[in-house]
Amino acid sequence: MAPQAGFAVTLLGYAAATLTTLSFFPQALKTLRGADVSGISLRTYGLLTIGIAAWAVYGLLLGDGPLIVANLITLFPASVVLERRIQAQLRLGNRQQGRRVQPPPGGGG
Repeated sequence: MAPQAGFAVTLLGYAAATLTTLSFFPQALKTLRGADVSGISLRTYGLLTIGIAAWAVYGLLLGDGPLIVANLITLFPASVVLERRIQAQLRLGNRQQGRRVQPPPGGGG
């Protein structure tokens, strides 16, 4: 591959990395500004965050600049959203444990 082509490919990688990385910040900002994270899937963001970390490690092992930069930066907003979602799940679990089971009407037996 000609040096100019290699540079163009690297530039494309950084452009793609910039776009996908920037796409995570609006959700992170919305999550930080608001309290309702009930519409965010805990499993999805958990798997996504693990995947982003794995891509970062993969990029480090390959020495691939766009992979390293994009995934290390993206790991921050994804982790923020995941942390907020985990906190919400823990609060929900604590509230549910504090509830008493009511006997059915009529004595139940």
